[in-house]
Amino acid sequence: MQIKTLAANCSVLVQKIVILACLILLVSCQANNQLTANQVQVKVARVVSGQSLEVLGMAEQPNLISQVRLIGIDAPDIRQRPWGDKAKQGLETLIGSAEQIVTLEFDIEPKDKIGRTLAYVWKDKVLLNEELVKQGYVLFVGRSPNHKYDQRLERAQQWARIMGQGIWQSEKPMRLTPAEFRRQYR
Repeated sequence: MQIKTLAANCSVLVQKIVILACLILLVSCQANNQLTANQVQVKVARVVSGQSLEVLGMAEQPNLISQVRLIGIDAPDIRQRPWGDKAKQGLETLIGSAEQIVTLEFDIEPKDKIGRTLAYVWKDKVLLNEELVKQGYVLFVGRSPNHKYDQRLERAQQWARIMGQGIWQSEKPMRLTPAEFRRQYR
């Protein structure tokens, strides 16, 4: 009789442990997917350039297209061949097929001087701003007051330069920075 009671108690204890483990797993999975107050998930409508996107789903207006400028980078101008096209294609590749969901993370200054939303763009836990710099598609440019990931972006640029990635390749490097190009060819 005692053995049956002991077995029944063990069975109930095992069931409770399994249920508790499942609840802990469920809660931990939800915590990883929660957004902070300075983040929002949006759908990418299109890539405009190597540093800007058009997105849907900002500010309770799911069908309104908003312009987003990636923080901390400066992409070659589209006319700056072949680098401008490569930067745009690089961002398109990182985002993937049309209408992908990305997470925008905001810093201190929310908009640039022409009204675009300033953001760090995340997809599948990858900071796309950093990845564009690391692959040599764009330059790191720290702009006050948005400096949250400046160290990461600067290290990515150092790596791209050392490895000769993209605009840093030794055979055909980019000769003018995007800012110099825009000033020269207005």
